[in-house]
Amino acid sequence: MSALTILADENIPLAREAFGTLGEVRLLHGRRITRDALSDVDLLIVRAITNVDRSLLAGSPVRFVGTATSGSDHVAIDELAPMGVAFYAALGCNANAVAEYMVAAWLTLARRRGRPLAGRRVGIVGVGHVGSLVADKARALGMVPVLNDPPKARETGDARYRPLDELFDCDIITCHTPLTRDGLDPTYRLISDQFFSRLTPGAWFCNAGRGEVVDEAALGRALDRGHLGAAVLDVWDHEPAIDHQLVARVDIATPHIAGYSLEGKLNGTAMVYTAACRFLGVEPIWVGEAEAPPPPVPRITVAVAERTDVDVLADVVAAVYPITRDDEALRRTAMMTSAERGAAFDQLRATYPMRREFRQTAVAITGGSSALTNTLRALQFRVTP
Repeated sequence: MSALTILADENIPLAREAFGTLGEVRLLHGRRITRDALSDVDLLIVRAITNVDRSLLAGSPVRFVGTATSGSDHVAIDELAPMGVAFYAALGCNANAVAEYMVAAWLTLARRRGRPLAGRRVGIVGVGHVGSLVADKARALGMVPVLNDPPKARETGDARYRPLDELFDCDIITCHTPLTRDGLDPTYRLISDQFFSRLTPGAWFCNAGRGEVVDEAALGRALDRGHLGAAVLDVWDHEPAIDHQLVARVDIATPHIAGYSLEGKLNGTAMVYTAACRFLGVEPIWVGEAEAPPPPVPRITVAVAERTDVDVLADVVAAVYPITRDDEALRRTAMMTSAERGAAFDQLRATYPMRREFRQTAVAITGGSSALTNTLRALQFRVTP
């Protein structure tokens, strides 16, 4: 095999170490990947901020494109095959990270509102890799998931997939759909004035899927009239130039980092690397997990005393993933100019601190009920004496 040139987004962790086993690796910020940068590139490895289409690849020697992200709406897949370009997306690579993000958000809101989560109905719009795990976490917290996924309903005939109409009386709605603009189930602006008007007053609304799924003006109006009890946004329309006024109005605002656990990122790198090896007909020799550092919070000791389960769970989760840190970081950008805010949004993502998933942390708990212990285990914490 002749020497290969691989261009990768500089924010893909361990890209040089992984793809360096295949050839020369160049790193570049995802928004600076242009046609000129691809003049001698064989393999292109991107994240969600790089739009890949015919205009980008035309005239280049690129023959494989991989995205180290779960979503692929930034890639014009139908334009690649006629050009002889293979494509791979790391579907589901960060699904558990997004599900844990939702746990952190729900527990934060539950503690602020003084409300339990057990027994609350959560409507999940989009039940793919992410939505399925969100449903699992909801059950672990004693919540009742109501699933909406029209394509899966048609494909499987499974009655557990309910029409959207049946989600409007849920206590919480959370969106985890891809962005689609046509077909039987377009999701662009799925969440509109009509959607919000039909929700039970006081419902919480969350979006960690794609920003364009939500009509942000409609969300603002729902917040203005007090129809929503809370709102959580990790994804935004027009990223990175997001609406800073909407940031100020929602309860939890984060810069598109729900899936940014180290495990999720390494999964993305490893999955695309393996796919590239398969495309090239070579055996993979790089193992990402072996290069992961020790978790920053390997163990937590908790005394329950007189506290509620929500308080204990919120403390444990916040020790591993302090979601309010991400919220505060994004809110600080409100004081910047419009141009500065866009750059700051990207910078928050590029310099995101290391976050590990729950299963990396052992929890020693005293005075807790068996139900609390079971919940921690169901959330994948390692409960120890």
